Order: sequence, then C-alpha cells, then structure tokens
Amino acid sequence: MSFTISSPAFANHQAMPKKYTCEGADVSPPLRWSGAPPGTKGFALIMDDPDAPDPKAPRMTWVHWVIYDLPADVHELAEGAATLGLPGNARQGINDWKRTGYGGPCPPIGRHRYFHKLYALDTGLPRLEHPTKAQLIAAMKGHVLAEAELVGTYEKNR
Repeated sequence: MSFTISSPAFANHQAMPKKYTCEGADVSPPLRWSGAPPGTKGFALIMDDPDAPDPKAPRMTWVHWVIYDLPADVHELAEGAATLGLPGNARQGINDWKRTGYGGPCPPIGRHRYFHKLYALDTGLPRLEHPTKAQLIAAMKGHVLAEAELVGTYEKNR
C-alpha cells in the first residue's frame, strides 16, 4: 500500500475552492491520508507555494502552513482544523506571514501551485516552539519514513 494524501475538497493538480483562500473564508482544507508505513510514530505537514511571487519568474517558496506532532493514529484533518483545533497534541509552526497557523492561497499574479507535503516519521519530535519550515525540516532529518504529496492550484479573480 502506498502512502497517499488527498482532499475531498479538490483533486490532485486541480483548483482549490475559493473558500480556502484569501478571497474566501481562508480556512484550512480538509485532508485525508492512508498507507503510512509500519513504524510510523507521527506525522508532519508543510503546505507551500514554489511559484512565488510570479509563476513565470518564481523567486522563492512561500510557506502557508506548518504542522507537527500529528499522532500516528490520526488520518485526517477536518476543514478549518487550523483554527478549530488540531487532533491530539499536534502543533502549528510559523508561516511566511510570520504567524502561527494556516494562511490560504493569495497569489499576486497568475495560477500558483500549493504543495501539501505530509511526512510519516519514525519518532516524535522534540518540543519545538513554533518552528519555521526550515526548523521543522531540520528536526525531521533522518526520521522521515515516507512522504506523500497533494497539489492544489489557485489564481485570484481579477
């Protein structure tokens, strides 16, 4: 069985509904996963946009959401989990708006891709205090058993 992540709100490589963006309610989308490898002790999730600021001339990867310490027996996040509460002792890190939690797609120009990367980990992570993406990746080094990816796209209405 392969490790996969999906959303009932949008298909892989398809448009994310406006509801999950700065033009809508800006709530985190529902996510589901399955097929975690044996030995998984927890999960981490990073949502980012490698097309910032312009997909025709990207200069950076913009981080929208960082989550860690998702329990191994959890296999989904409900819509709005970023504000309504994460399962177990899961915690959120700092996004590129310099705040904790979810920040939805809000591309300044063009259609961007939003990568939801889920990591199955062989250990719980040390107590991190609102880590950035880079700090989370450093803490996960050597502990990633598998990675799954879901890509959504979005372009603002002009």
